[in-house]
Amino acid sequence: MKFADVFKSADWKTEKHVPVIEAPTKVKAGEKFTVEVTVGKEIAHPNTTEHHIRWIRLYFKPDTGNVYDLGLFEFNAHGESTEGPNKGPAYTEPSAQVTVKLNANGTLLAAAYCNIHGLWESTKDISISE
Repeated sequence: MKFADVFKSADWKTEKHVPVIEAPTKVKAGEKFTVEVTVGKEIAHPNTTEHHIRWIRLYFKPDTGNVYDLGLFEFNAHGESTEGPNKGPAYTEPSAQVTVKLNANGTLLAAAYCNIHGLWESTKDISISE
């Protein structure tokens, strides 16, 4: 078995588990830009003690060379409480932003983990201008 065998993918507009990558498609070499990654962008994902997104991870794969790990975003509060499930005072939503600088064309890759429905992925190509 390989990771490719367990990752699921779909159109984020119709599937609430797919991480959505929002970033420009073209950026200047070495210039900062913001990448936002969200699960449940079009169709809200539950954020309950029983069913939630645990984490999102963002990578960059240049057209040539190795993959680079840009960030891990954990979401640790889902309404847990000593009073019972979904009675807690805090919930973290599965959305994160990171500032990035790139010097090569490539692809952003996002992976997200739902505690019920497993691993989901998406990609976005980025091109560099001088």
